[in-house]
Amino acid sequence: MIKHTVKKGETLHNIAKKYGINLNALLAVNSSIRNPALIQPGQVINIPRPAVQRTIVIPRENYGYDEMLNDLQSLEELYPFIEVNSIGSTVMGRSIPVVKLGHGKKEVHYNGSFHANEWITTVLLMKFIENYAKAYASGKKIGSFNIPGLFETTSLWIVPMVNPDGVQLVQGKIATNTKTYQTALMINSGSRDFSGWKANIRGVDLNDQFPAHWETEVSRRAASAPSPQNYPGNAPLSEPESRAIAEFTRSHNFRLVSAFHTQGEEIYWGYRGLEPNESQLIVTRLVEVSGYEAVRYVESDAGYKDWFIQDWRRPGFTVECGLGVNPLPIAQFWDIWGKVIGIFLMGINV
Repeated sequence: MIKHTVKKGETLHNIAKKYGINLNALLAVNSSIRNPALIQPGQVINIPRPAVQRTIVIPRENYGYDEMLNDLQSLEELYPFIEVNSIGSTVMGRSIPVVKLGHGKKEVHYNGSFHANEWITTVLLMKFIENYAKAYASGKKIGSFNIPGLFETTSLWIVPMVNPDGVQLVQGKIATNTKTYQTALMINSGSRDFSGWKANIRGVDLNDQFPAHWETEVSRRAASAPSPQNYPGNAPLSEPESRAIAEFTRSHNFRLVSAFHTQGEEIYWGYRGLEPNESQLIVTRLVEVSGYEAVRYVESDAGYKDWFIQDWRRPGFTVECGLGVNPLPIAQFWDIWGKVIGIFLMGINV
């Protein structure tokens, strides 16, 4: 962060121009300035580093928890108006980061990597955080979307990785000499190939953990004990990760939530007839910008989207990105990105 001492005759507009940054970005890191017209000579203001053509989030194989944390730190340094906090901790004590972009009254929430082997959704969300921040700092649009305007009207809260322990396990980044790893190995029938692992480190499917007809979900699931996938746990919200995101959701007034998963190129938008009428209008627009298929109902309960619709009666979506077998190869990233960026932007705009 650069410090600039205001000289006689200077305005915030020409200071921003001098440093090659957008006025909105300058105001974002000087929250004490209530009236931009009233800056005084001798006043010291913060100048964010210019958003040069530096790429931080680079899609690559085994993009995991540590890579995400390093990129979040770099993004905060380059774009000081980004706010990074934590919603809680995992079974193994890893912090679960949340990123806030914008300062409007309308609140929207996105999350990714509920399922461990769907970690490519974290990379998609991280890339969106970078592109969204870069567009705001430069005062530019993304396509037809006015990013500075969206920043003013909407607070976007993103949890890029709900299940850090599980992601690390899938990517071979859990120490093999630990009791935690040995327990996971036993759950995985002795196989060191964890590519089919969706659950958290204790073998609980975090997207089967929410109090939305959880008992019905238990009755239809094949897994009745800790498993790489499809075990709902011994009670709703039994896991620290699912509790963290539930408490986080309850502490906000989200107008819309979207959980990003893989794969199928589908958008699930209904739940037991409890979804509001506007959900159908919104999903139509999401389909228009992505080419994905809208699916109203599936035989499933206890998911994050289900719980949100049930308890808030507001629009909730599960977006299944890409096609193939999980974990999707990073080679698919840019093809998926070209379709989901419209979903990211439209979800803030509606």
